[in-house]
Amino acid sequence: MTSSKADLHSPRRATSVYLLASLAFILMAACSSVGSGDDPTETSLEALPPTSAPVVEEQASPGVSDDRVLFGQSAAFSGPAQALGQAMRMGIEAAFHEQNQAGGVHGRLLELVTMDDRYEPGFAFANTRDLITKEKVFALIGEVGTPTSRSVLPLVESRAVPFLAPFTGAGFLRDPELGSVVNLRASYAQETEHMVARLTEDLGITRVAVMYQNDSYGQSGLNGVLDALERRGLAPVATWYYERNSSAVKLAVYHIGAADPEAVIMIGAYQPVAKAISLLRMNIQPVFLAVSFVGSNALARELGDEAAGIYVTQVVPLPDDLDTPIVAEYVTALNSFDAGATPGFVSLEGYIAGRLAIVGLEACADLTRECFLDRLQTSQPIDLSGVSLQYGPGDNQGSDEVIMTVIDVSGRIVPVANLEETP
Repeated sequence: MTSSKADLHSPRRATSVYLLASLAFILMAACSSVGSGDDPTETSLEALPPTSAPVVEEQASPGVSDDRVLFGQSAAFSGPAQALGQAMRMGIEAAFHEQNQAGGVHGRLLELVTMDDRYEPGFAFANTRDLITKEKVFALIGEVGTPTSRSVLPLVESRAVPFLAPFTGAGFLRDPELGSVVNLRASYAQETEHMVARLTEDLGITRVAVMYQNDSYGQSGLNGVLDALERRGLAPVATWYYERNSSAVKLAVYHIGAADPEAVIMIGAYQPVAKAISLLRMNIQPVFLAVSFVGSNALARELGDEAAGIYVTQVVPLPDDLDTPIVAEYVTALNSFDAGATPGFVSLEGYIAGRLAIVGLEACADLTRECFLDRLQTSQPIDLSGVSLQYGPGDNQGSDEVIMTVIDVSGRIVPVANLEETP
């Protein structure tokens, strides 16, 4: 049984002093100059400023009672990235609802409390601190975004709170020294490598430009493209950025358009990416590609009739591939939870994240955070109805799968093995 939607959708308010302290922390922990050449997503945990000393918990298993387990999620539920947070939450809730209908796990029902961070690191930090210290959640699940995840990482690590399936492929979350992070999806480095491989091998393209979000997410994706091109003796013909939670992309469009690229790789969210594609197409006709975080379904809606031919890498199966057992189970669970919901990539990822959490819970009759993390991080291969995940020493990422897709003329998102054979 999930918490009431009215309660879950309302942003929590913090005092001015609390927010100022949180934002000061973020300025130290999350900000870096894009022009410096340093990738903030590759900073080791030791290089991040320390948070307060680990808290001694008042109870052995926070968020766990005889009849429930409480999870927390900070994500964007308002603003220009809200579709991502809303879909991720819906998928997690569908998985929890499905399990609760079957009696829960070891007699405990699963609940999710969510807080709106608007895709801003300061709010994410404040929310996460509240979820841990006030709501006393057992674990965090489905954080949406790289800069937000970066801001809370020292907090969750210092308190050994499970940080499960964040919706980001950032490299810093794959640091083998991290003890609390359990990633589900492939990394941005893997997604951008797949893009560059397909562009160069299938189409012979060498003139590639990059538009990226001016933060740790954009820098992570940009570095992935730079590395993939360098491995092939290439360099981008142009790179330019836009600011997070903004659709002010005209300057980026000007610089990228002036370079006349054959392909443009987009490291951004659906609204600014859609606007940039529309503006660029007024003057040039390159191949457009975006990483999975863009939100394929939201991007297709934003572009409407202009969406055809846009490529997006995916890290989960196609949500209409009912031949894959977990997809069929997801569609059934989603319909049971919300009959009006439309299946999509992001909510499917949320559903798989929820199913992964259930695997960890089922392995621990005597439920503690330590047991939960240990069972996931040292497990044999985990089969989630056709999706195989593997964790182990020094490897906190379950899946390496990347699938190339394209939006077709009807607005459907379909797989494509070779860019020359795009339908």
